Amino acid sequence: MTLRVGLIGYGTAGAFFHAPLITATPGLTLRSVVTSREVPDGVRRLDRPDQLWEDHDLVVIASPNRTHVPLATEAVLAGVPVVVDKPFAASVEEARALTSLASSRDVPITVFQNRRWDGDFLTVKHLIRSGALGKVLRFESHFDRWRPTPKDTWKELPSRAEAGGVLFDLGAHLIDQALQLFGPVRSVYSEVTKQRPGVEVDDDFFLALTHESGMVSHLASSTLAAQPGPRFRVLGSSSAYVKYGLDVQEAALRAGCVPGSSGWGVEPPEAWGLLGVAGETSPVETKPGSYQYFYAAMVSALRDGSPVPVAPESAIATLEIIESALDSSH
Repeated sequence: MTLRVGLIGYGTAGAFFHAPLITATPGLTLRSVVTSREVPDGVRRLDRPDQLWEDHDLVVIASPNRTHVPLATEAVLAGVPVVVDKPFAASVEEARALTSLASSRDVPITVFQNRRWDGDFLTVKHLIRSGALGKVLRFESHFDRWRPTPKDTWKELPSRAEAGGVLFDLGAHLIDQALQLFGPVRSVYSEVTKQRPGVEVDDDFFLALTHESGMVSHLASSTLAAQPGPRFRVLGSSSAYVKYGLDVQEAALRAGCVPGSSGWGVEPPEAWGLLGVAGETSPVETKPGSYQYFYAAMVSALRDGSPVPVAPESAIATLEIIESALDSSH
């Protein structure tokens, strides 16, 4: 039986990530989209989210961050499983309440932390776990952009309830990746700033996370990186891995490609990272990215009772660090 999916929101997240990934996943069909924009042929365009509660098997929330919890709550109360785009919520309190509600009603809920399946991140994870770096001493992860002129979007609105700014946006990915690699965090040092003239939300951050294991992660993002630094720099006792450039899947989705197409998720050799010591490095083939895993795992969760692809508790752990970083910086 094909599972009927309703998508709320058809901006960047809905149109370029969720819709094509849903369409490409065996066992799912994109039945409806709640939006004022044009939708693909064969898909119903609806005006209201509550039109999804009765005849859909899964609802995906890709609308502005402030709507994530209210809409997910409505879906859970209607008994409909939910995928919530990151960030899960604007606060830890809201996220915990929503997770508790879903658990009490036995309604599956998950969070779209798709960058767990970036090819470069999968490569870093493999190198760390294989011992190729020796003992890992420091993990550095950057996601930089060059956007000197702010865009006129809800992401630039200053209210904490909007969950705007680069820390909620890209920080949610970088923190989640660090937690996946090194586990819980015992302390957070943060520098969260506004650098572009006139902006009302953070557009630059640096976080130093000390994990319970003693490992330290340095995470950073800037919208004023005219020359981006390495995406990853992982220092070990016997070697280091340095990787420039971003995972290729987002660009492929924006270009109209989908999982299953030729070369999906495969990075060209000239973009591979380097492993070794100064003067003695060699390229490491980047593992293929696999965003398609998320919705394939969601199909298994709904059909077989398998775990959801991203446990909501892990998204709450990410929000705890975001809240700590924002509060200490203010």
